Amino acid sequence: MASGDLLLLRAHAGAPVLPRAFACRLLVPARRRGGLVSPLAAASKVGIADVVGRRVRSGGADQKRRRRDAEEGFGFSMVATRRELVDEEEEEEQDEEDEALKLGVEKNGGETGGVDGSYLSETRFDQCAISPLSMKAVKDAGYERMTEVQEATLPIILQGKDVLAKAKTGTGKTVAFLLPAIEVLSTLPRERNQLRPPINLLVMCPTRELANQVAVEARKLLRYHRSLGVQVVIGGTRLTQEQRNMQANPCQILVATPGRLKDHLENTPGFSSRLKGVKVLVLDEADRLLDMGFRRDIEKIIASIPRERQTLLFSATVPEEVRQISHVAMKKDYRFVNTVKEGDEETHAQVSQMYMVAPLDLHFSILYDVLKKHVAEDADYKVIIFCATAMVTKLVAEVLSQLKLNIREIHSRKSQSARTKVSDEFRKSKGLILVSSDVSARGVDYPDVTLVIQVGIPADREQYIHRLGRTGRKGKEGQGLLLLAPWEKYFLGTVKDLSIAESAVPPVDSSVETEVKNAVRKVEMKSKECAYQAWLGYYNSNKTIGRDKSRLVHLAEEFSQSMGLAVPPAIPGNILRKMGLNSVPGLRSS
Repeated sequence: MASGDLLLLRAHAGAPVLPRAFACRLLVPARRRGGLVSPLAAASKVGIADVVGRRVRSGGADQKRRRRDAEEGFGFSMVATRRELVDEEEEEEQDEEDEALKLGVEKNGGETGGVDGSYLSETRFDQCAISPLSMKAVKDAGYERMTEVQEATLPIILQGKDVLAKAKTGTGKTVAFLLPAIEVLSTLPRERNQLRPPINLLVMCPTRELANQVAVEARKLLRYHRSLGVQVVIGGTRLTQEQRNMQANPCQILVATPGRLKDHLENTPGFSSRLKGVKVLVLDEADRLLDMGFRRDIEKIIASIPRERQTLLFSATVPEEVRQISHVAMKKDYRFVNTVKEGDEETHAQVSQMYMVAPLDLHFSILYDVLKKHVAEDADYKVIIFCATAMVTKLVAEVLSQLKLNIREIHSRKSQSARTKVSDEFRKSKGLILVSSDVSARGVDYPDVTLVIQVGIPADREQYIHRLGRTGRKGKEGQGLLLLAPWEKYFLGTVKDLSIAESAVPPVDSSVETEVKNAVRKVEMKSKECAYQAWLGYYNSNKTIGRDKSRLVHLAEEFSQSMGLAVPPAIPGNILRKMGLNSVPGLRSS
């Protein structure tokens, strides 16, 4: 780290503290004080061909529920409440989840520990007095030097302090909270009731993918802690199967999504008693947990665990909502640790950002044109296309598949095993195009992504940045394209400081237009109906677009026409009532 890049650490009271003020030689508050750590080492229009035709080179330079609604939409013939959406697709067996978890394990080697090397500090793990068993696991995992967030937070956490850490995804934050928490657990007296031990470490994550990744990392660090175990409880698996699994394989560490955790709290015998043993609570990606509407679930869970505990919040951003939950969850003397340098959280300097404004009926053709050019000019292409909802993601993937592009799709309506398989394939491969909802926007590291395309307005500025951050990683350059309809252009005002330039709309060849129309025509009607319903739900929840319901209906008709439908699909009356659109003229009710 350069001498001018001092990390900013602040106590809750506001007094600045340097990272090195905290020694790494503390295991728990009652033991091993002292020890030293070495000092810190010291917008003009541009043609779209200019954006998508470049090879990626190494080096180089509040709207609540919206993200949840954006991901789920209103995609089926039955309205799903947020509670139901959290526990979507409860049809998978536990063996599917276990298989998916194994597929998701990727061996991270080298001193970077699978993170961007630019986030490494000069401090080595063997400079900290962690237990021999943990140190052995750390070495086996290939971790040598700490990342900046690990260097800054480990000493404070090991002192038993509550910590609110502002840290970007991909900077090693998972190890930053798991390693010291495991150290605390390893010193606890051995529980007499081995059949139903208390849960000592509870980690809450916003998505299944992130929960599985945390569990994989925990298993690495627990390799030599034979008496400690970890389990995952998430939506997408049967509650009864998880109950049987927890009974057959007791654990002290539980990684969970809040909705499923609440289900176990309400429906699993003895579960609430096991939560009385929580010593450390972790909220990972706290900002996203709150954005997805989990606040009430989180507050209920917090009320069910002991007040005398250590709480760790890790978040890429620290908006007011995160500050509020920190006051509920944490002690008054918690420490705020900021490991995001000024300007670093906004976007990557290596990413060339473009936007294009075109009518909805041209979006499929433009998308096809951009992708064909990128594929032709970059043999190692690796593209992510982000869509507003799960059902719109499915539609776009099906259209592009009909056009013979090498497409994979991932969204919340896919089973967990299918999502993990696709994610693992995309992570390891090149020459693929991944069409995704926001399940891939954060918490998942895909190396060497050459182009990120965002179709339609993101939920907000932060989501735009997080999506864009899937490219331009680990010092490499990347490209980003935002494709908007004319009535979505207002969103550009929220990102005007991010050096995003306008790109001219490419002329659409008549043969390409015909090819695209034929591809759209081949997509099943059910997919179009679900996409229309989800699209309407997403934009209805947008404060700017959803304010004028008559205009919203007209825009939805434009979207319907872009799918080749002369008449928009009918929507079940109960769904229209849920959306508050049952009395709006122009919508067909079934």
